[in-house]
Amino acid sequence: MDFKASNEKIWLENETGEVIAFVDFPEYEPGKVEVTHTVVDPCLRGRGVAGKLMEVLAEKLAADGRKAELTCSYAVRWFAKHPELDGLLIDPEAEKKKTEEYAGDACGIPRHRK
Repeated sequence: MDFKASNEKIWLENETGEVIAFVDFPEYEPGKVEVTHTVVDPCLRGRGVAGKLMEVLAEKLAADGRKAELTCSYAVRWFAKHPELDGLLIDPEAEKKKTEEYAGDACGIPRHRK
């Protein structure tokens, strides 16, 4: 898959240039991003695209020296399954609590910024 990336988004386009999958992570303070949305078009579901978006995101965060706060429920669950990447999170313990509190499929985790 040929993912494209900017400083605040990673995405996948179809052959006509339409965005069919993405993860948004706007920077709200220098070195700190908020992972807000992970979206995959239904035509790609079940192919592991969301997980691949997270892998590319993790690589980008590490390369850029930035850390993340997670408000996207998919990102919360994905990072919970990859504790080896806790160093990419601003507050790993707070993110683990979100996993316990928000088990639904849709994004809807309240944004908590200090």
